[in-house]
Amino acid sequence: MIELQERIKNQFSDSIQTKIMSADVLQPIILAAGEKLTTCLLNGHKVMSCGNGASACDALRFAGQMLNRFKGERPPLPALALTSDASAITGIANDSAYQDVFAKQIRGLGQAGDMLLAISTSGNFASILHAIKAAHDRNIDVIALTGGDGGKISEILRDTDVEIRVPSSDTARAQETHILIIHCLCDIVDYQLFGHGESE
Repeated sequence: MIELQERIKNQFSDSIQTKIMSADVLQPIILAAGEKLTTCLLNGHKVMSCGNGASACDALRFAGQMLNRFKGERPPLPALALTSDASAITGIANDSAYQDVFAKQIRGLGQAGDMLLAISTSGNFASILHAIKAAHDRNIDVIALTGGDGGKISEILRDTDVEIRVPSSDTARAQETHILIIHCLCDIVDYQLFGHGESE
């Protein structure tokens, strides 16, 4: 029992330390990403998000908080999680290839000036790489949430894209920090567009 309690304590400690390290190095990068999102929305464009596995849930979280609210009540913001349409995803995976499940949606729904939030802790999933390439083809800038060394994503990003790379190769720690970064982005957008962001 004591051993298990120590494991729990270590999980909390490791998560806290990863967030502290991330805060030290990522603040200006998160700010730059938040300002790009704000500009995109002010110009009448939308934000799409995608990820696999737990990162698919994070993509849904981001889109939901944009459409509904983060903390305070405000008008809905145009955001679309490309992980949410089961018919499209399974159809594309079955008829084409899983690596195209997000790219095809971007080619059909994306417009120049939109943004893509691409989430991958490893930075190596083919479906995310194809999504980024499709976004670039549509003149859509990318915010990439990654971890570790950034994987292949860091190699294909353009100068106008923003990579927010969590300084950890531990998948769980990176995912936990991605959630916090998403909340930071939501807070920046809310504050810049509506002048609030504090708990209501």
